[in-house]
Amino acid sequence: MQGPEDKAQPHSRLVRVGGASGAREDSRDKGSEGAGQFAAGAGSIGGLALAGGAAGKAVASDRHGEEPRDARKFGILVISHGSRDADWVTLVDEAVAAVKVPPGVEIVSSFLELIDGRLIQDGIDDLEGRGVTDMYVLPLFVSSGSTHIDDIGQGFGQPPVSDREGDLGVFTIRSARITVGPPIDDDPELAEVLLGNIRELSGHPEREALLLVAHGSKEPVFHGRWRQGMRGLADRVRELGGFRRAESAMLLPNQAGCVLGAMKRQEPETAVLVVPLFLSRGYFTQSVIPARLSGLDYRYNGRTILPHPFATRWMERQAAAWLDGFKRNVGSDQLEGERA
Repeated sequence: MQGPEDKAQPHSRLVRVGGASGAREDSRDKGSEGAGQFAAGAGSIGGLALAGGAAGKAVASDRHGEEPRDARKFGILVISHGSRDADWVTLVDEAVAAVKVPPGVEIVSSFLELIDGRLIQDGIDDLEGRGVTDMYVLPLFVSSGSTHIDDIGQGFGQPPVSDREGDLGVFTIRSARITVGPPIDDDPELAEVLLGNIRELSGHPEREALLLVAHGSKEPVFHGRWRQGMRGLADRVRELGGFRRAESAMLLPNQAGCVLGAMKRQEPETAVLVVPLFLSRGYFTQSVIPARLSGLDYRYNGRTILPHPFATRWMERQAAAWLDGFKRNVGSDQLEGERA
C-alpha cells in the first residue's frame, strides 16, 4: 500500500448500478442491518451474493435471475493505489501478471489514482468489454484500516464503514455481478515475508527489537483497525525471529519518531530494526520514513512486500477461493472455462 492512503464483514446488500446514470436499485436483507462492514468477506451486486470466508461462500439469489452456466465468464479486477514512481507500478503489474488463473478467467490490474487510462472504472469497462459476467474485486492493499478500502467498497455499493463518505463516487456497472474481496490484512504468510526482508539486518535477535512502520490513519475507526493489525503482525514477526521486543508506529498520525525515541531511551543498548509495512517501495519507504526517523539510531533497508512472490500467491488464493464458491454452487468440480 503505497501512496497517500488512509479501509470489512460481509453484508448482504444487493445493489445494481445501471448505465452512465448510476441509478440504483437497493434491497437490503433485514437480518444484516447491523453489519455495515465487508472486509472479512465479500459483498455482491446482481443475482449472486458471496459472503463469508477469505473470498466468500456462494449463496444463490434469484433477485435478477440466474444465467445458464455456460453463459458465465469470470474476471478479476485487482485494485492497488497507484504511484507516480514507474518502478512502483512495474512491481505491481509484474505481480499481477504472474497470477495463475484457470483458462478463460480474465484478470486486469487497475489503480485507485495517478495512472491515467488504468483507473478502476477503466478496469471495470475492460472486463465487461471482454464479456465478463461475474467479477471479483481484489484490493491489493495491506490493511482494512485504509480508508481507500472503504472508498472502493462504497464505489461498488457497499455501505460505509463509518460516517465518512467515500471519495470515488459510484462506479458504472453495465451488467456484471460484482463481489468485493478483502485486503491482505493478517495473512499468516505475511509475517514470514517481513522477517525475510529484515534478516540481513539482524545479527543477534535476542538483543534486537523491531519497529513495524505503516501508513496508518487518523480516522478513529480506521486507526483502530491499523493499530490492532499492526500489533498482531509485529508480535508474529518477533516470535518467528526470536527478537527481544516489537513495537509498531504509524506515519499518520506522526508516531514513528516518538516511538523509536522512546524505545532507545528505555533500552539504549538494544538495536532497533525498522520494518516497513508497505506493498511496494517508493516515496514513503525511501523518503518519508527516513525523514521521520532522522537523527535516531536504527537499522533499515526499506524492503517492502514486493517483489516477493507472496503478493502473487495471495491473489491466487483469493481468486481460487472465490471461483471454488461457484464450483460448489453449481455442483461441479470444473468451471466452464476449464472444460476440454
